[in-house]
Amino acid sequence: MDRKVGFLERTAQLLDLPADAVAGVPRMELMGHREFRMEYHKGILAYGPEEIDISAGQVMVRLRGRDLALRAMNGEELLVTGEIEALEFT
Repeated sequence: MDRKVGFLERTAQLLDLPADAVAGVPRMELMGHREFRMEYHKGILAYGPEEIDISAGQVMVRLRGRDLALRAMNGEELLVTGEIEALEFT
């Protein structure tokens, strides 16, 4: 499957298309420092009011801040609110 995603990402680049539209790779949107949205997530790995870890497939996204809360989540997207102080990829 990793090989397939790599191929789809390269195809998107060649055709000048957004990778998320072609390959289903995670799409993230940070609105100021109070709202974070992610499409195509793979689940929550750790959850607390100061830190939330989200699987994005081959990477993990860590949100750090204060009063973080998972406001909405389904199989494809999630919404985190609170005072987001840092966004890390590992």
